[in-house]
Amino acid sequence: MPSSLGAIALRCCSRASRTPSSLFAPLIATAPPRQTPQQTSRRWQSTEAANPKISGIVDQISQLTLLETADLVGLLKTRLNIPDMPLGGFAAAAPAAPAAAPAEEEAAPAQQEKTLFNLKLQSFDAAAKPKIIKEIKAMLGLSLVDSKKFVESAPKMMKEGVPKEECEKIVETLKALGGVVVME
Repeated sequence: MPSSLGAIALRCCSRASRTPSSLFAPLIATAPPRQTPQQTSRRWQSTEAANPKISGIVDQISQLTLLETADLVGLLKTRLNIPDMPLGGFAAAAPAAPAAAPAEEEAAPAQQEKTLFNLKLQSFDAAAKPKIIKEIKAMLGLSLVDSKKFVESAPKMMKEGVPKEECEKIVETLKALGGVVVME
C-alpha cells in the first residue's frame, strides 16, 4: 500500500507543478492572434467598394438632405412598384402570398371591394377641440397630453387596416363631434 500511495502522490505533484501555459502551449502557438476592435473590419464600415458605380451612388445618396431622401424613396417606390406597407407589426408577420400574373393583379382590384381602410384625422372644428381630444384619447388609448398633440398635428393618420364597419362608426362619431375623418 505505501508504494501505491507514493505513486499517486508523485503523479499529483507532477500535475501541480505544470503551469497552465505549459499545458496549453501547443494550442496557443497555433491559435490566430486576437484582433482589437480597431483591426476588426466590418462589411458596412469597409472603405473598399465592390463596384465603383455603386460607390458613386452611395456617395451621392449620403450627401442628400432629409427631404431629398424622402423624395428619392417615394420615386423609387413608384418606379419599382413597391406598395406602401402599414406601420403595424402585422405586415411583417403575414406570410408572403404566391406571385400572380400581372394581368390578374390589375383585374382583381376592380372586382374586389376594399375591406380594410386607413383612417386619417383631416381637420376639426376649433370649438370642438376638447371633445375631439377626449374621443381620440379613448379610441387610441393615448394619454391626455399625447392626444392633444395628436389632434393639434392634424392632418394625421389615426388607424391603419381597420374594417369598413368600424371605420364608418369612427367617422360618424368624430363627425358628430365636429371632426373631419377621411377613409383611405
